[in-house]
Amino acid sequence: MTKNSSEITIIPQEVIINKIYFLRNEKVMLDRDLAELYGVKAIRLREQVKRNLTKFPSHFMFQLTEQEVEIMVSQNAIPSKQHLGGTFPYAFTEHGVLMLANVLKSERAIHVSIKIIELFVKLREMLVTHTELKLEIERIKKKMDNHDKNIEIVFRYFDELMEQKINPRKKIGFKLPRKKK
Repeated sequence: MTKNSSEITIIPQEVIINKIYFLRNEKVMLDRDLAELYGVKAIRLREQVKRNLTKFPSHFMFQLTEQEVEIMVSQNAIPSKQHLGGTFPYAFTEHGVLMLANVLKSERAIHVSIKIIELFVKLREMLVTHTELKLEIERIKKKMDNHDKNIEIVFRYFDELMEQKINPRKKIGFKLPRKKK
């Protein structure tokens, strides 16, 4: 096992998960974060991407607009525009992250990409599980609403019965004749 691959195993999943953003209805990672994880400078990563643009179609990678950068800065996903190094960052989807490992061709890039892809898959599984749980909760809520309605009806009938005057009923059965005094 090389030194680089042993360093990779100590990257906590939380660190990678905190670098995954949701932009344009996609889970993406920014070039500066990927460069940090791969152990290269962001400018070198962008150079490799520009040399291999045909490997990065729009559903693998896109460049953030000024408006998207403003939103990320205002939501504190990025501390400031200066943190981006004066350029609009590239955002890489799950497929783009995998392609980056092929472009960078370092042992570390390959291992980190595999770890990132595994996290993307876990996030997708969590989303499916979350959706299933949400649907189950909705079904339970509907049942509870129906139970609440039924309980209300029972109490309404109970109140109606309590409001009715109770007339004494005639006793039934064998009656003894009364003795006259």
